[in-house]
Amino acid sequence: MTQTPSQAVCRPRYELLDGLRGVAAMLVILYHFGEGFATSAVDQMMNHGYLAVDFFFVLSGFVIGYAYDDRWRNGGMTAWRFMLRRIIRLQPMVVLAVIFGAIAFLIQGSVHWDGTPVQLHSVLIALLLGLVMIPLIPGVDAEVRGNGEMFPLNGPSWSLFFEYIGSILYAVILHRLSRRALAAVVAASGIALGACAVCNMSGAYHLGVGWSMAEWGFIGGFARVSFSFSAGLLMTRVFRPCRIRGAFWICSAILILILSCPYVGSSDGEPSILNGIYDTVCTLLIFPLVVYIGACGNTTDRFSTGVCGFLGRLSYPVYIVHYPLMYLFYAWVWNNGITPVEAWPVCAGIFVAIILIAWGALRLYDEPVRRWLSDKWLSRR
Repeated sequence: MTQTPSQAVCRPRYELLDGLRGVAAMLVILYHFGEGFATSAVDQMMNHGYLAVDFFFVLSGFVIGYAYDDRWRNGGMTAWRFMLRRIIRLQPMVVLAVIFGAIAFLIQGSVHWDGTPVQLHSVLIALLLGLVMIPLIPGVDAEVRGNGEMFPLNGPSWSLFFEYIGSILYAVILHRLSRRALAAVVAASGIALGACAVCNMSGAYHLGVGWSMAEWGFIGGFARVSFSFSAGLLMTRVFRPCRIRGAFWICSAILILILSCPYVGSSDGEPSILNGIYDTVCTLLIFPLVVYIGACGNTTDRFSTGVCGFLGRLSYPVYIVHYPLMYLFYAWVWNNGITPVEAWPVCAGIFVAIILIAWGALRLYDEPVRRWLSDKWLSRR
């Protein structure tokens, strides 16, 4: 039997998980401010902010499994229809963010990080490929910033690329798997993810600040989404809630502590395997636990409901559009030798600007475009 539209959309939301996604997105902004003053992975402020991506992947697997698993079983979902929903949900903001990135790159002077001029046709190629989420190989002309980013006009798009991969795997394979088979996927990918960290595949005993994992390329990003997305999906299928009071604040505190933790185990400025163990434990154990605690909680008053709702709505726009401003911030800091003490008022202003830009993009562009696309492509007669 096919679901009616009302049956397909009436499942209650996990408001706390929406709010936690927003908390993690705000912490990512603070982490990226710290990148402007870091000389290595060891002395980066807000050091483990990159782990927010793994938390996002766990959340995504959990929420997608909760929202869609039943629809496959009763014939109310197809791979094409699911992927169309994901594209409508994600792609409008990807398009806007890469346009912002191109504008920021031109404002910055259209140069590599080392000051080498970049031809306009290379910028246009990077823009066109970014619009359709086709990644660039480090070293090609269109890799315009020259620092190995998949999407050099908006670096965080790398995680959206792997979010799409997770969605494709779910649509084609993962939704079909039994719990036992899915648990095997989680175990195997967890081993691979741990190996990436403790075997120093990133060159700094961490899970990598981007997709590349140094010379390991695609493997690093794939290992991260493979475990975290599959773990979240498995959690949905075995989830048995219990009542946990104050879940949002407990989980928010855990996220703040994990993502702001200094580099672990280095006393001489050199990378340490202890940091790889820290990353592994956080991703394999703590993040699934945080999602479980969050899913067991409820918003019990208007204030907490409003906070979670606001953070949840803002989380994706903040994450995807903030980095073009960061490129300009980095250029200002590096070109002028700005110290953290000198920069903090500017950081505060940029933080507020990011919130306002993200909110405006959400209300004036993203939500209207998604409504129009949904009405055009998803509505049933």
